[in-house]
Amino acid sequence: MIAYSVIVPAYNEESYLSDTLEALKAAMATVNSRGEIIVVDNNSTDGTADIAREKGAGVIFEKINQISRARNAGAMHARGDFFIFLDADTLIPAELLAQALSNLENNTCCGGGATVLPDKPLKPFYQIWLNFWNRFSVKCRMAAGSFIYCRKDGFQAVGGFSEKFYVGEEIWFSIDYRRWGRAIGQEFVIIDNASVITSTRKLYWFSKFQTAIMMISMMLFPFISRYRALC
Repeated sequence: MIAYSVIVPAYNEESYLSDTLEALKAAMATVNSRGEIIVVDNNSTDGTADIAREKGAGVIFEKINQISRARNAGAMHARGDFFIFLDADTLIPAELLAQALSNLENNTCCGGGATVLPDKPLKPFYQIWLNFWNRFSVKCRMAAGSFIYCRKDGFQAVGGFSEKFYVGEEIWFSIDYRRWGRAIGQEFVIIDNASVITSTRKLYWFSKFQTAIMMISMMLFPFISRYRALC
């Protein structure tokens, strides 16, 4: 019986996916519960799907490039009672997987996320932002998109990830799902004693100034996240 499903959305991730799946499989080998890996090929044009199959993952295809759609597509095929959403450029340590599953099994936690570590040393500007996010995430109980864990019934109850948004969908999911958990007397927990390690590559696609402007714009004008072109 499949107890949990790890859903990995992936668009042109052949450079990172192999390491992600190797780390994931190693973590899964340390827990007693039986799990499955589902990689959602989000219309990739490289060898993403082939790598996923070589590593023993189940592969499904989602033709529309949108991470919300990819995650939701994976959830539709998942057989576990618990879901873990892991980005394709993110490494999960064994202790984090074990903690997330333990949280879900104890009937006091409906799900949550984890703090984030960079895969490479960051320049001070970006390290400050990451430190701020980790503190904000724990205090305000907002999950980073790189790692989210939840119950299948709760995921279905809130309608999954909103496909109205092209960025920040994990924030809206955290808000909706946290509200659902509160209604059944369970907490949304950000794990801070074990962190995922995620790629820093996207931080350097833009200048510091552009990055700051984008972050501030998203906070002041959240409607931007509904438009692909503006994202």
